[in-house]
Amino acid sequence: MPKKRRNRGLADPSRLKPLDEKDDSVVRVVIETPKGCRNKYAFDVDQRTFGLTKVLPAGMAFPQNFGFIPSTLGGDGDPLDVLVLMDEPAFPGCLLKCRPVGIIQGQQRKNGKDMERNDRIVAIEESNHRWAHVKHIDDLGKQFIRELEEFFVNYHKLSDTKYRIIDVKGPGEARRAIKTGMKAGKKL
Repeated sequence: MPKKRRNRGLADPSRLKPLDEKDDSVVRVVIETPKGCRNKYAFDVDQRTFGLTKVLPAGMAFPQNFGFIPSTLGGDGDPLDVLVLMDEPAFPGCLLKCRPVGIIQGQQRKNGKDMERNDRIVAIEESNHRWAHVKHIDDLGKQFIRELEEFFVNYHKLSDTKYRIIDVKGPGEARRAIKTGMKAGKKL
């Protein structure tokens, strides 16, 4: 008779490969928070589950699906953040194949500590229709980009964290940040 395994939660999506096996220009993104959601979810590596970490105030919701690139590490000590544009909301734990189109570079200061980088990769999910034409973050238009920037600034204000936009750059800079994040993730 086979041994019974104890259920210890989910598999750890933060340890998945960061790039698609067939096309290394495509990143794999694990969604934590769906588009349109007021609840902020995050994967807890120790508990091996997705947990609720914050509830946004009425009238504020995530403008797009939000997640991370597995096996990477950003300047804030967490996996690289990704805002994924696609036709419909995903769900926490959903693994998507995405094409990076840009990066919102930012810095944050929490509880009076030194400023640290907290960039957001902007990517397009491969199978969607509405955003398929977008190849560069500039294709989204200045107003749309400004709304994304304002979301992140206001989101951080809710946790008494100062967040400052440094710059918005295209897919080349996003790929460089991913490569750097992959190198940092290997050191863990």
